[in-house]
Amino acid sequence: MIIDSADLLARFLAYVRIDTRSDPGSTTTPSTSGQWDLLRLLAAELTALGIAEVTLTPAGFVLATLRATVAHPVPVMAWCAHVDTAPNLPSAAKPLVHRAYAGQPITLPDDPTQILTLENSPHLRSALGHDVITASGTTLLGADDKAGVATVMTAARHLLQHPEIPHGKLRLCFNPDEEIAAGMAHLDLAQLGADVAYTLDGESPGEVDFETFSADAATLHIHGVASHPGWAKDVMVNALRLAARWIAALPAELSPERTADRAGFIHPLELTGSAEKATVRLILRDFELAGLAAHRALLEKITAELRAAEPRARFALTFAEQYRNMRYGLEKDLRPVEFAREALRRAGLTPRSHAIRGGTDGSNLTTRGLPTPNLFVGMHEVHSPREWVSLQDMTKAAETLIHLAQVWAEPKG
Repeated sequence: MIIDSADLLARFLAYVRIDTRSDPGSTTTPSTSGQWDLLRLLAAELTALGIAEVTLTPAGFVLATLRATVAHPVPVMAWCAHVDTAPNLPSAAKPLVHRAYAGQPITLPDDPTQILTLENSPHLRSALGHDVITASGTTLLGADDKAGVATVMTAARHLLQHPEIPHGKLRLCFNPDEEIAAGMAHLDLAQLGADVAYTLDGESPGEVDFETFSADAATLHIHGVASHPGWAKDVMVNALRLAARWIAALPAELSPERTADRAGFIHPLELTGSAEKATVRLILRDFELAGLAAHRALLEKITAELRAAEPRARFALTFAEQYRNMRYGLEKDLRPVEFAREALRRAGLTPRSHAIRGGTDGSNLTTRGLPTPNLFVGMHEVHSPREWVSLQDMTKAAETLIHLAQVWAEPKG
C-alpha cells in the first residue's frame, strides 16, 4: 500500500501554521477563533476532494461521509481528530522538516536552548532515517492533534482514489477544544451517526489505547478579611496566605512530579487573587473512581482543617467532572480494540496498549455509549516547544486506518 506522504506532509505543514490553542476561560464553543479558521479550511478541503455530506456545525464540528464500497451491512465507523492545541503555549508554528534524520542534535533556532538529542528524547532513536518535523523553539508544533487531522484527511483521500478497497460507511469528525475537556460534550451523536469510533491522538507506532485517567477539576475560593495593612493586627485575614497554606498541605507524593504508571495525582494549576480573595484551581486524576473519590475527600479534609484554624475566613470548595476512564465502556466489548490490533498487524506493526496518563475525546464518547479507542499518530513531547513528529509514522498511521476500514468490512463468522 502506497500512501501519498507528500500530500500528508503538505497538509500537516499548513495546519500547524494556524494558531488553534484553546482557552479554558472562554465561554464560547469553540473557545478560540483560530479553531474556526482551521475548521473552515478542513470543510473546504473535504468539499474539494468530493467527500459527501460535509457539514460545519454551529458548535464547531466538521463532519463528512465516505460512502460504503460494499453492499453488505457494516457498522458505521467514525475517525476523529481534534483541531485545538494546548493552552500553555502559542501554536502558530514555524515548522521545520529535518530530512533523513541521522541522530544529530536538533537545535531549535528561535530558542537555541531547546535542543533535541537521542539522550533527552529517546523516542528519536526509533525515528532514525525518518523525516522529523519540529517547531522553531518558541511555540508548540501542534502535532497534538494536527498529526491526527492530517492523517485522517490523507486516509480519506486515499480511499476516495481507490474505490476498489472494500469498506463500510465512514464518518469523519474534526472537533474543537479537546485540550480543555470541553469539545465532545457538544457533539450530537445522532448527527455523527456512528456505531464505533477511533480517535487519532496517540504517540508511538502500534499503540491502540483503551484506558485513560478518570478526571475531575476542583476549585477553592477563599474569602479573607480586608484591612488597611497599617492597622491590620488581629483584623486582617490574608486570603493569599491561606491559599498558600492550603497548597502546602497537599501531599507531595500525590503530585505529578512524584507519580507514574498507574498512580493518580492532585495537581494545583493556578493561584490567583488578592489579600482579600483568592482562588486555587486544580485537576484530580486517577485510573479508578475510588481513587478519584479519595482525592476529593482529601481536599475536603484539608479545607475543613484550615476552616477550623481560621474561622473568620470563608472557604468554598467545588468539584466538576471532566471525563471518565474509557476502559469502563470498552471492556464490555473489546472488538473495537481487537480489530484495531489486527489492522496494526496488517500494517506491519506490533500492537501495544497501555494506560494513558491523560484523556482523549474517546473518554467522553465511550462514556456516552460510542466505543472509541485511541490510535497512534507518532507525536512526541507534546505540550512543549520540543514537540516533534515523524512523517513516516504519520504515514503508517494512515495506512493503519485503511486496513482498519477493511477489517471492519470483512464478513464475520
